[in-house]
Amino acid sequence: MLKIENFTDHKSSAKIVEHVRALIKFVPKEHLRGIERLRLVDSIADARLKSVTPSKLPGLYHPRQGTQTAWLEIAVETLLPSHASFYKRLLPRLSLKDNIAAVLFSLIGQHYYFTLKHSVKKSQIEILVRSYTEKHLKLRNEREKKLRARLFKPLQPTLERWARQLQKRTVNAPK
Repeated sequence: MLKIENFTDHKSSAKIVEHVRALIKFVPKEHLRGIERLRLVDSIADARLKSVTPSKLPGLYHPRQGTQTAWLEIAVETLLPSHASFYKRLLPRLSLKDNIAAVLFSLIGQHYYFTLKHSVKKSQIEILVRSYTEKHLKLRNEREKKLRARLFKPLQPTLERWARQLQKRTVNAPK
């Protein structure tokens, strides 16, 4: 069982812990094998992060090292800034559950492809983790937001086709 440790001083951390528990129940148990704990912190501070600003990092996967098992770390202050203006705090607050889900699924995807899938090349991991995250977010949205999912299901192929066309235009556009 994955242990959730709350080391944040944020006022809505109890709601975040409950939401994380619900998300963990959504992920297959085989993908969580080997992860000991999930730690919620204000900001991530790790000695290995020299090139990345730790205050901007939303999550970090700590792989298994020696006798220490793998664990996950999520920075609440990055996802829900408290020292910004009202308008800069509003949008992250409205999309907090989806942002936590995206960070958690990407961290679990990293663990899954690093430890449980041995036939994956290191150059492919980023693409596979991104597709893993998108797949699980899509499944979660279909299950949690049933009415919205049923309304937009017929429109989804058209919207995806438009997105692909826009992406091709931006790639082909002169710089």
